[in-house]
Amino acid sequence: MAHPLLRSLALLACPLILVGCGAQSAGDGPPSPRSSTLRPEHSAASAGAASTAGASASARPTEAKDASAGIAEGALEGTTIALDPGHNGGNASHLSAINKQVPDGNGGTKACNTTGTATQDGYEEHAFTWAVGKAAKKQLEAAGATVVMSRTSDKGVGPCVDERGTFAKEKGADLLVSIHANGTESRSAKGFGVIIAPKGPEVAASKRLGKDLVAQLKDQGFPVNRAGYGSDGLNERTDLAGLMNSSVPTALVECAEMNNPSEAALMRTKAGQKRYATAIVAGIGDYVHAGG
Repeated sequence: MAHPLLRSLALLACPLILVGCGAQSAGDGPPSPRSSTLRPEHSAASAGAASTAGASASARPTEAKDASAGIAEGALEGTTIALDPGHNGGNASHLSAINKQVPDGNGGTKACNTTGTATQDGYEEHAFTWAVGKAAKKQLEAAGATVVMSRTSDKGVGPCVDERGTFAKEKGADLLVSIHANGTESRSAKGFGVIIAPKGPEVAASKRLGKDLVAQLKDQGFPVNRAGYGSDGLNERTDLAGLMNSSVPTALVECAEMNNPSEAALMRTKAGQKRYATAIVAGIGDYVHAGG
């Protein structure tokens, strides 16, 4: 739950949104919107999130408490927040560039980036993450924060996953939140999860940030993807280069499942995108208010 000093008064109840995260095709063209290709940056978390996710009552969305409330004006004054909206609109047409190998943060290499996933009717992850990122930026700036983003449009290529981790420190950010959506093949998979790296100098702070994000996503009525992330909604992984290359407190939010028809429909709406942004911003606010 958000700290009372950081939450605005409720103004209106908005429709619910949820989404999903998938993968990049290694072939010569962009992935079909009807198939989520397994994306190296996300496939492990989504592999187990299949039939049981849609079956449990806890995986059903509840009514949003408030999709317009953010945090108090000036509450984040003096704080610099880094946001990383996943993928980019030009990635699918520049496969040679995004398939080049970059440092994975573990002493090895992996592909620069991926195309991401899409809903069954072709709404793409990069467009969703960009919409949520812009909405979160607006709310954060209204609260007094300085916001830096890993990309400046939804028409470019990259940046590579190593740069998506390192740019936060380079820009003097106090923390980094990466925004994604999942692409589990099963249409019954449902819900969100948050991922952190289990090692590095900021692991304890990253875990606190991750827990605050989970709490606020729940507070907005979004269900935890229990099959993929357990009851606490928080996973630790060493195979995500963005996380492994970051040296500030960092968490990656897999907002929901793009192959789930109800979540896919909700994620398209501006109200839903704003609601996800509100949860992310409130989680950041709680983390900052608690002293990081």
